Amino acid sequence: MDINSEIAKLDWSREPKGLYAPIGYTLEAGGKRVRPTLALLACQLFGGNEQEVLPAALALEVFHNFTLLHDDVMDNASVRRGRPTVHVKWDANTAILSGDQMLIEAYKLLSQVPANKLAQCLQLFNKMATEICEGQQYDVDFEHRDDVTIEDYMMMIRLKTSVLLATALQMGAYIANATEQQQHALYEYGIHIGLAFQIQDDLLDCYGDPKTFGKAIGGDIAEGKKTFMWLTYQSKAQSQAIHSHDLTEVLTAYNQYGVREIAEKQIEQLTTKALAYLDTLPQNEATEQLRQLAAHLINRKS
Repeated sequence: MDINSEIAKLDWSREPKGLYAPIGYTLEAGGKRVRPTLALLACQLFGGNEQEVLPAALALEVFHNFTLLHDDVMDNASVRRGRPTVHVKWDANTAILSGDQMLIEAYKLLSQVPANKLAQCLQLFNKMATEICEGQQYDVDFEHRDDVTIEDYMMMIRLKTSVLLATALQMGAYIANATEQQQHALYEYGIHIGLAFQIQDDLLDCYGDPKTFGKAIGGDIAEGKKTFMWLTYQSKAQSQAIHSHDLTEVLTAYNQYGVREIAEKQIEQLTTKALAYLDTLPQNEATEQLRQLAAHLINRKS
């Protein structure tokens, strides 16, 4: 199943255009489609019906993009996937309201899963949505705290990033009638891949190529975000820690303390743990694709 063609079938030509056009603009920008792909792969892994999991897969992608719309407003980000963000192309009010509607549309899509699976899917979806909001709030809070630890950060990105990947996998497996133990293994695979994914994102924000990354390099540094890179440096430098938001100055400090190498090792360790969970599951084409996806996510340039 081609998830992009399924997303393209969603109709955003409705009135008022000021509400729906930004939704179409956001979804047509592409992206990796990781969340719906994970839901479909989890379903395939256990021999489920793709048509039954498709509404959940689409709901997860629309929900994910809703969070990006609001995140970009909160972060005052100007570029997303190589294009102006919605609040730049239109305005902040449009981004907020269109984002609100995207959340509603996500639930409308989710409601189309088989009736006998809906209650549990709603429970999983609601838990995930709440945790993502909690993670976002921690992210905001951390900007104004000087006592944030690497452990705090890992907890925050687990909520903000990992649970969406993990829930996509668990929902796909659940709809395909996987056991609770199998669902748990896939969920933990998703958690660890999500953590590796976010640390890779932190690394790319410092060392990525703006032509392929799709966002401005050094955005986290300019915003003063407490990323894995920043917190690792602070823990190593201690009394010599700098408080600059200048990209060149910060990268020079990172290079002095081997921050990039530490991040790369952490990504490798998390990925190894994720793959160990896959080893406990049925081995078929879907499992192999999940392995390849893990390798792709941590070696990505965008």
